[in-house]
Amino acid sequence: MSGAFQYRPKFKDIRIRPPKPGEEEPAANDGLGLKPGQRPCEWAGCRSAATSRAPKSRDMLNEHYWFCQTHAGEYNRSWDFFAGMNEAQVRAAQEARMVGDRPTWQFKASRFSREAAAFASKMGGGAPNKGAGAYADPLGVFSASQARAEKPAPTRRLGRLEQRAMDELDLEASADGAAIRSRYLELVKRFHPDSNGGDRSTEQKLARVIRAYKTLQAAKLV
Repeated sequence: MSGAFQYRPKFKDIRIRPPKPGEEEPAANDGLGLKPGQRPCEWAGCRSAATSRAPKSRDMLNEHYWFCQTHAGEYNRSWDFFAGMNEAQVRAAQEARMVGDRPTWQFKASRFSREAAAFASKMGGGAPNKGAGAYADPLGVFSASQARAEKPAPTRRLGRLEQRAMDELDLEASADGAAIRSRYLELVKRFHPDSNGGDRSTEQKLARVIRAYKTLQAAKLV
């Protein structure tokens, strides 16, 4: 073999090497010991990797919690799709699912169609006092009612864990962060053994209050 021959590898070595002195080490996933790409379990106080997902509520079936296998099983055992419904609402939901629970569409023309353009030209887009066929509304009665109808009502949608935590703290779903903190401090002071002469009979209630508060903190409601 000729001495001028030199081996040149066709592919590069892509093995992971340890960082050299002075280089930054990869992040440690906030101390949870998770592998790259893994997400933490969203159960309050759990430090395991999330492997299963569960819907937040029956109104948010496309939004999910991520739990480890143990807490996913615990969440599913307490899951009740019809929770909070009366008998008539349960029957209506079951009948809707029997027929497919499909959405319905209106048969009116789109606002971008020629019919809608012709109506807007004649009626002024539905605004009073505009267009050939417009109606007079000098007091603004119809325009004011239309504005109120178009203004969406502010709503706050909570997942099942957050709603359960609110119930544990005896708070409404609309309670803000200040109200949650105030209620939490009040309950901790009430159920702490030091406030009851050393009586430890309320420790379980205290633990549930603390867990509920941590759940609301994880959901960024506090």
